[in-house]
Amino acid sequence: MESKLILASTSPYRRELLSRLGVPFDVAAPGTEEGRRPGEDPKAMVARLAREKAAAVAAKNDRGLVIGSDQCAVLGDIVLGKPGSYDKAVSQIAAASGHSVRFLTAVCLHDAVSGQVREALDETVVKFRKLDDVEIRRYVDREQPLDCAGSFKSEGLGITLFERIENRDPTALMGLPLIALSGLLRDAGLTLP
Repeated sequence: MESKLILASTSPYRRELLSRLGVPFDVAAPGTEEGRRPGEDPKAMVARLAREKAAAVAAKNDRGLVIGSDQCAVLGDIVLGKPGSYDKAVSQIAAASGHSVRFLTAVCLHDAVSGQVREALDETVVKFRKLDDVEIRRYVDREQPLDCAGSFKSEGLGITLFERIENRDPTALMGLPLIALSGLLRDAGLTLP
């Protein structure tokens, strides 16, 4: 089946990851709100947001497979979003120091023609080393991870902050679980290299 593939995201990280599959795709901004509802479970939140992003773009297209994805970091009972500022990034990493953080990454594949939705959720656990303030600030100064959930880039220097990573799919931690997505695309009839 030949189908137009659309990534419902303007994230450069997700764009780079999807390009690894060697399949042509378009990019569209979903224009959806990305907030947590009161009392919403983090897994339910990322799954809902991935669905909403894919559905918003699918509603504007008469054909194609639309990929929506969302991610959050969870430290204990606290959902860590994208820090957006230097001070918040330092605070997030300081809070994670010596602890484990769960990264929940949802992906949704929405068929714009049939309306069929396929979904997957990946969970990655990152165990942070015990870090001092100088290490944290040096990292944030160098990498500026202000647009990353949890305030680090595992594909860059962020890897030096960890004791270990426990996961099934290393690309999930970067924002798009390619192993799960590949399965969803094959289930939808797309031939992957």
